[in-house]
Amino acid sequence: MSADRGSPTDQRGPLTTFEEEIRAKRLISLAEKEHKENLKRAEEISQLGEDLKTVLKNRSSLEREDTKKLDRLEKLTRKIRGEAGGEESEVEIANAPSDIPSAAERIADVADELSKDVQKTPRQVVSAAVIERANVLLKLVKILRGFARRF
Repeated sequence: MSADRGSPTDQRGPLTTFEEEIRAKRLISLAEKEHKENLKRAEEISQLGEDLKTVLKNRSSLEREDTKKLDRLEKLTRKIRGEAGGEESEVEIANAPSDIPSAAERIADVADELSKDVQKTPRQVVSAAVIERANVLLKLVKILRGFARRF
């Protein structure tokens, strides 16, 4: 291809109104699909938080299944934070939990709050609350893992 010729799409000329409309509809459809997936992630985060709270209520250690749920919770939370346009940042936890049951309870509470925040945030909005809550949840997961390593 010579220097004076552009890419094949440049040779075709500008998009027609119909092509622009089709492209815009496809992008909207894709964004709606991604938003629905994010809502499902939020629901799963809330459920995983409740599950962990229930099973760790009177325990001082994590079993393999608990660790799997914690891993899944962490993965989903990172995905939601990324979809919200956030990144990892250091978070201070006021009244940090002091044991596994209290950490699991705080995780369940924050997971539920995060889920609600995601569900009430419109698709086109970058939510600082979602990002902040996701970072708090990830910090609590880290704290819980620290307790599990001690025992």
